[in-house]
Amino acid sequence: MKHVEGRPCADPEAAARQLVQLAASIEPTQDGRIHVEKINAPFLYTLRGSGSEFGAGLACAVEKGWLMLHESGTYVKLLPPGKDLLANR
Repeated sequence: MKHVEGRPCADPEAAARQLVQLAASIEPTQDGRIHVEKINAPFLYTLRGSGSEFGAGLACAVEKGWLMLHESGTYVKLLPPGKDLLANR
């Protein structure tokens, strides 16, 4: 009988926290932009997360107001603590 280890990024909130940590460690480009591929690659290959975990974590981080995802999906921005995304709509 084989025992399977739990996936650390299986919980969307845990994946969202990992994505925020990755985004915070990257130097943003123009206007605070962090290209998605700069957080996607470390998440998939260093943290061994899956594509669906990345998507769920990104959606959770946006929902909680930790990251702002551009409508094109090409970059994110770190939001200041306490900033509500609904105020921008």
